[in-house]
Parts: sequence; C-alpha cells; structure tokens
Amino acid sequence: MLKGILLVFFGACSFGILSTFVKLAYHEGYTLGDVTGAQAFFGAVILWVLFFFQSRTAKYKAKVVPAVVTPWWKMLLAGTCTGLVSLFYYQCVKLVPNSVAIILLMQFIWMSILMEYLIFGKKPTGLQLFAVLLILGGTVLASGMAETSIGSMDLKGIGFGLLAALCYAGFLLLSGRIGNEYAPLKKSALMISGACILIFVVFPPTFLFNGALGGSLLKWGLIISIFGTVIPPLFYAEGVPRIGTAISSVLSAAELPVAVMMAGFVLQEHVSFLRWVGVVVILSAMILPNLKYLKQGRG
Repeated sequence: MLKGILLVFFGACSFGILSTFVKLAYHEGYTLGDVTGAQAFFGAVILWVLFFFQSRTAKYKAKVVPAVVTPWWKMLLAGTCTGLVSLFYYQCVKLVPNSVAIILLMQFIWMSILMEYLIFGKKPTGLQLFAVLLILGGTVLASGMAETSIGSMDLKGIGFGLLAALCYAGFLLLSGRIGNEYAPLKKSALMISGACILIFVVFPPTFLFNGALGGSLLKWGLIISIFGTVIPPLFYAEGVPRIGTAISSVLSAAELPVAVMMAGFVLQEHVSFLRWVGVVVILSAMILPNLKYLKQGRG
C-alpha cells in the first residue's frame, strides 16, 4: 500500500513541476500545438524505447497468462484522456487567470470520487470526504484566489478548465481499472501513444519539419515530456491499482503545492504567507486519509 501511495504522490509532484517548464516554453514564443505535440511525441518515443530495452534485457520468467487481456486499441483510446487534459488545461490558462485555472483543474478530486461512486458504487469514507473539503479550501488559499479580484470570467475558459478536470478524473479512473495485466511501461506507452495521436489530429506536428526543434523546443519538449508524459503515467499505472481511485485523487492534489513552490523558487514569483498556509492545508489533507498506511509502512 505504501508503495502505491508514494508512486501516485511523486507522479502528482511531477505534474506540478511540469507547469513551470510549460510557462518557460511559452515565454520563448512556442504555441499550444508546439508544446503539447512535442510533449506527447517525445514522451511516446521515450516510453517505447524504455519498454523495448526492458523487454530485451529482462530475464525470462514464466507467467500465468491472464484470462482476459485488454485490447491494445482500448488502451490507445484510454490514453486520449491525458491528451485532452493537456489541450483543455493549456487552453484554459490562456483565457482565465492562472489561479482560477488551477482551481478549475483541482475539481478532478471530487469528480473522480463521484465518478467511482456513480459507475462502480464505491462509497467514499467520511475521512476522504473531509480531506476533499480541506483540499478545496486549501486550493483557494494556495492558488491566490482569496487575494485576487477576479472580475468578469471567461465562460469558455471556465468550460475548458472543467473539461480538463473531468478528463483528469477519467484518466485516474481508467488507469486503475483497465490494462493492469500489462507491464507498467507497455501500459504507459500505449496510453501516451493514444494521447499523441489525438494531439496530432488536432494540431498537425509541423514542429517536426519547420526547424523549431533546432531551437530550444527540443530542450523543452524533452523536459516537458519526462515530467508530463513519462513519469506520471508510469507511476500512476503502477500506483493507482494498488490504492484505488479515491485515495489517488486525494494524493494527486500534490500537484498544486508543488506548482506554487516551483513558482516561488524557480520563476521568482511572489508567494504570500496565505498561499503557503494553503499549501500546508493541502499537504495535511493528503496525509490524513493515509496515516494508517504510512504507519504500517507496507507496500
């Protein structure tokens, strides 16, 4: 159990690190299509290379073939959720303030718990519901929403943000429910390939031919792909089935405090005391429902 908790936690932290590098890439003039396309393309290439290298070097072990194997094309379709998260969230950031965009994305926490209850009938515990309330409250503080006058809101931006949250919740749900008979590397490679195909349909990969990779897009593409499409799906593929969607959704809130800390230390953005209070609240809410597993120290 502890191993699953740590994997999901570090996968969420990786997502938090990602946003800083995405902002740096945008500052250098790259577009939504460039960033999302490079992220998915390099992520798929890295995962497939790692998988084939693992397949060739791993010692043969006799395994029991599962009675039911998820078709590869279903894994590709499931992977479109991660592609949609990138497309919707990065578009949301363009239309509404960053603090509002983060809050909209964090709605995946209650969405994923609600989806698991409606689809699979799994009721959340009282402690998990309390943790969700703490996270939502901490999100308002950590994002700076409590200190910002929002004014008129862009309805399209709000829509894109909520769609990103819904797709993120769907990704968590699918990651824990399908394809668990695959090796984590193969499962992640298939899902990211699905995301890559979707993004290339929406934004044809002109960056592969127009010389953009000769600039800094190659650097940002590799960095963003590692933190956005290699580490999180790989860690989630291994961790979510171990602990379930409800606990995973709570732990995934680590993305926000990490994003706040990166903004303060790397981008040199001013982070007020109230925002740090929000970070502490979110971290406390993540630890609370998992205290018994952390004390047990069992993987």
